[in-house]
Amino acid sequence: MFDKNKEEKLTEYLDSLLDKGIPSVDCIVYHDHKQIYRHMNGTVDAERTQKVAKDQRYLMFSMTKVQTMTAVMQLVEQGKISMDDEVGKFLPAYRNIKVCDEKGERDLKEPMRIRHLLSMQSGLDYDLNRPGILRVLKEKGQKAGTREIVDAFAESPLKFEPGTHFLYSLSHDVVAAVIEVVSGMSFGDYLNKNLWKPLHMTDTFFAKPVNDGVERLARQFIVSDAGIVPMEQTCNYQLTENYESGGAGLISCTEDYAKLADTLACGGESADGIRILKPETVDIIKTNLLCDASLYEVAHNMGRRGYGYGCGMQILMHPEEIGSTAPAGVFGWDGAAGSAVQMDTASRMSFVYVQHVRNCGMSYDVFHPTIRDIVFGK
Repeated sequence: MFDKNKEEKLTEYLDSLLDKGIPSVDCIVYHDHKQIYRHMNGTVDAERTQKVAKDQRYLMFSMTKVQTMTAVMQLVEQGKISMDDEVGKFLPAYRNIKVCDEKGERDLKEPMRIRHLLSMQSGLDYDLNRPGILRVLKEKGQKAGTREIVDAFAESPLKFEPGTHFLYSLSHDVVAAVIEVVSGMSFGDYLNKNLWKPLHMTDTFFAKPVNDGVERLARQFIVSDAGIVPMEQTCNYQLTENYESGGAGLISCTEDYAKLADTLACGGESADGIRILKPETVDIIKTNLLCDASLYEVAHNMGRRGYGYGCGMQILMHPEEIGSTAPAGVFGWDGAAGSAVQMDTASRMSFVYVQHVRNCGMSYDVFHPTIRDIVFGK
């Protein structure tokens, strides 16, 4: 359990990250609906003078995926979507999508399915300059919406047959468009009704391409040749003012994300007794969906040895392979600015760690694993 020794160890470690140049850190740990730890330190402005606040907002980037996966699994649970459904059932543009091989473009042998999107085995990539996107932006400009742009992804051939490999991609943006079709709501409205309001997440909303002037938004930094320096308040994954990226679009705060993490760690039920998912659905989320080739690619291409990948989140499958003291089953994901959320249903514990630094590889290779082992380890 999280005792005084762990608390002191975690605080010491978080403070040490400031010595590495990280401007600010914030970490919350929950156990069984109770916040048992909170520590923040550092500054959130370009001049490094303004102290981090408890309600500080951040660009969450790929931590958005945790919310997108929670949302789509609600619809799976309700029988409105099957993980084996063809994507083309909801998005006709994907019915005739092609795939590349050594001879050029050809038809798919098997259709892309919802499970391929969830598990990043769709064959899509993360190219934001693909011709279809550029065409829609030229035609529609900032008015282009989620569905229009996601449909345009299908104009380029896939990198591989769905289900045969793992490639981190725009798959979860496609999931957001599927949610819009099935629910009849914008993706943001769906999240607001089914996640943010029930869980009292009052500081979570979609970013814009440029976020100057957003109240309480911490300054974004980037690792460069000159060190860790301030950068623009941009979210390049929010392709237009009207686009809502299911993969990387949200602004949120540590407290909001901790509420969601605690709910998932406790089998889908919030501290208020609001059930957003059944325990068995949470179990599906943290079940590995990858084939053997994909597991190899996660380990060797993404550097996530010992992990599988389920519905948009990594699952610690073999902690002994990486010398981790955390138990198998810990699951979660992270974001491009170095934040992370990790949960464990067995202990009903979770943590959310937030920083705001792009291009910081140590976040994933060192910071998050160290925090993981302090919080969940023996």
